[in-house]
Amino acid sequence: MARLAQFVAAAVLAATAATATGDASVLMSEIGRQNNQSLLWGPYKPNLYFGVRPRVPKSLWTGLMWGRIEDFNDVKDGLRYTCEQGEDIHGYGWDEYDARTGGVQTIHDEGNKIDITTSFVKIPGGTRGGSWAVRVNGKLHENAPENSKTVVYYYVAQEDAGDLEVHGEGSEVGFKGDVTFTGKSESLGDYKLVFTEGKGKYPTSSHDIGERRPGDVTLVSSADFEEDVIWQAKALLFQQLQTAAVAVQDEYGLDNAPPAWQVYRIPHKPGKGNSQIVQRTYEGSFEFDVIFSSGSAGVELTSKDVTKAIESTSTSFSERFSSIFDLKAPFQAEKYQKFGKSMFSNLLGGVGYFYGQQMIDRSYASEYDEENEGFWEEAAAARELKQQKLEGPYELFTSVPSRPFFPRGFLWDEGFHLAPIADWDMDLTLQIVKSWYNTMDDDGWIPREQILGPEARTKVPEEFQVQYPHYANPPTLFLVIEDFMERLRKTNGTQPLGRESLAQGHRKQLHTAHLDNYELGEDFLRKLYPLLRRQYDWFRKTQRGDIKGYDREAYSTKEGYRWRGRTETHVLTSGLDDYPRPQPPHPGELHVDLMAWVGLMTKSLRNIADALGLQEDATELSKNLEAIEHNLNDLHWSEKDGCYCDATVDAFEEHQLVCHKGYVSLFPFLVGLLKPNDAKLGKTLDLIADEEHLWSAHGIRSLSKQDEFYGTGENYWRSPIWMPMNYMVVKQLQTLAKQEGPYRSRARDMYMRLRQNLVDTVYKSWEETGFAWEQYNPETGAGQRTQHFTGWTSLIIKIMAMDDRTSSSAFYTNSPLATIDKHYKYTSHRIASHRIASHRIYKPQLPDISNSHLNFHPQPSSNNFFKAHLKMASSTLDAQLINAGRSGYNIVSGAPGTQPPPSNDDSR
Repeated sequence: MARLAQFVAAAVLAATAATATGDASVLMSEIGRQNNQSLLWGPYKPNLYFGVRPRVPKSLWTGLMWGRIEDFNDVKDGLRYTCEQGEDIHGYGWDEYDARTGGVQTIHDEGNKIDITTSFVKIPGGTRGGSWAVRVNGKLHENAPENSKTVVYYYVAQEDAGDLEVHGEGSEVGFKGDVTFTGKSESLGDYKLVFTEGKGKYPTSSHDIGERRPGDVTLVSSADFEEDVIWQAKALLFQQLQTAAVAVQDEYGLDNAPPAWQVYRIPHKPGKGNSQIVQRTYEGSFEFDVIFSSGSAGVELTSKDVTKAIESTSTSFSERFSSIFDLKAPFQAEKYQKFGKSMFSNLLGGVGYFYGQQMIDRSYASEYDEENEGFWEEAAAARELKQQKLEGPYELFTSVPSRPFFPRGFLWDEGFHLAPIADWDMDLTLQIVKSWYNTMDDDGWIPREQILGPEARTKVPEEFQVQYPHYANPPTLFLVIEDFMERLRKTNGTQPLGRESLAQGHRKQLHTAHLDNYELGEDFLRKLYPLLRRQYDWFRKTQRGDIKGYDREAYSTKEGYRWRGRTETHVLTSGLDDYPRPQPPHPGELHVDLMAWVGLMTKSLRNIADALGLQEDATELSKNLEAIEHNLNDLHWSEKDGCYCDATVDAFEEHQLVCHKGYVSLFPFLVGLLKPNDAKLGKTLDLIADEEHLWSAHGIRSLSKQDEFYGTGENYWRSPIWMPMNYMVVKQLQTLAKQEGPYRSRARDMYMRLRQNLVDTVYKSWEETGFAWEQYNPETGAGQRTQHFTGWTSLIIKIMAMDDRTSSSAFYTNSPLATIDKHYKYTSHRIASHRIASHRIYKPQLPDISNSHLNFHPQPSSNNFFKAHLKMASSTLDAQLINAGRSGYNIVSGAPGTQPPPSNDDSR
């Protein structure tokens, strides 16, 4: 694309200028600006089938609606707008998508007998984020009558104080040809929005209302609404349609009523207004473009530009996908390519921008300390006092677990989401990470579920909207950040210097700018490190368990942890909701999964501190990690059961292990805290491989078949197969297969079989239903619960890209150790050069995180980054991501009517 090349050239020139002046801050500023520009626009309203907005609070946004209109019930029952589970749609989502260029989405609407395709493209230019367009194509199904009629509505809203109006008046009955809107806002400047005439046949009627309501026109209804109303597009549309229907009925009665398509029409009242509804009605298949041209770009887009952009975007996506996700045998057939593209594109296409207030209870009631027996009842009574208040506004740039059911940010899901995204676009990943840490409070708490604004709250029952500052969530973002650091270590010394690479145009610069330019990467880590440390300290303080009070024998009296927010039957904060825990709940409990998470945080933070030359911190964190590793065995290992277990106290307040074999038992293994020759590792592998416990033909079960709670109650985390946990297992097995040790051969065999089973399970269900699912049945492999769950289930793409080779030599060839051996002579002198005599401890100040555009303030760079100690380089360089949990909320739809939940259990 010519304009894209010009856009990249601007970044290249700026980077070259930075190289010439030697000013790294210029480079940082320029890359930051270019990233903000290329990521400004997108389908960032993932709760809609198609909704475009910028990453700017209170700005212009648009949304698509459509439905069959053959009779008077069609529009009421079949109008599509928000993604919902109960609608008769046989698969939908992005076939191809890149957040920087666009992609193609197909919606197989069986209920309306039509396929809707939205081809979205972004064309850079100017200083306001460039221009964009969407081509909307409707193709009737073969079993639909040729004269089937479809009504299309396109909603345009401008939430800030800018201008938005129709250009031209048309006739009294509507516009013919293209329809043009002009607008202006503080964040976007001047712009033009054009609805092209496109292709398609319009309906006709012999009814005498036909002269006043012809079918071959475009209708526009302009109005002004308050901020708390303007987001309710479908409800506002239905109000107008109902008024129109009543007027027709009053005039003609029921016996002489015109066809439905002439009844359900918005009033044609074009003009100024912060809300604009555009309506067209088609007979048969159709196509049209919606084109947004930024005034700062200097050039208005045309449909020819859109066609070229669609073609080039598709070509570049396919080429990049094959390069980034090089699918390995036996998953190299075309059907797996199509499957892989869909899984990844829908993960990336689920990235959204959210803005608004959220409900937080900062009463810090003493009952929330959960220190007394029966604490869950006391805490429940305190919550009933409803001391929560709206705080904010906040903004969040994040991917979502499921567009129809969970269209908002979930903290521990996000670490899994970002694993494939980081492979594709590391700079986008870092933008998302920064956005999450911008929501952290002064204590180090990040709300585990971000329900921002009234639109988001319509999807969540009131009792689940409140966030509590003592509730934690698994810290999976640490995995993403450490993975970034390790990749940065690899590129330093093995890749061309970043600014040279950028200037020579060797890469898709903006996808990997923070990897190609290690000054940028180091600066990012230095600014983020204090926030990571603050979150770590908050975790250890607020989730600490009681060791001294019950005279427990342990290496350390400090390293024991307990999830807060527990009820009698759930630990929602752990992400594993209804997974069996000690009964009854007791303040003396210690949770092994939480201990493992804190161990992972400690290990990651130590590695980052070491890489940044913060030796004082690294030494402290190494001691903490040693204590955690000892206490895992002292407090949680059951020799009798051969696994790690939760702990509580008995009637005599003596330490007691409570073992429910399953995912919780695996956590020390999953986060990499077990040594390759540890006998406990062997017993953990025994548990995983045992078909009477966790192994199944479809993946690793969440709970042992022998457990008394297997498959009982809600059965949410009590048997089903969850992809993030299985991804962690297969990654750890792959790591073991590359390391010398007594379990290497066995791990290799388990790795190969589990990898095959997981791909077969997810692919088969996708092929049959058109959807990825939240979880999978351990007996049949069928997808179940929430559909279109292309959040962490998309980890399957990384599994498909893993090595298939089973020989030890093949594994070793691609291992980190082999890389070290191969480049040892070259790397060793660089290692020495980085251990400079002036090595200093750098204590960065806490950055200002209030900037709404997610930028950290630059800090000085240090030449002691990337020491790349051999002990670090020889460890596994691939970050592992951990599981997340949810329970099915009852959906409260923003439009008329309600949508049933996947099941009748409680909150995610």
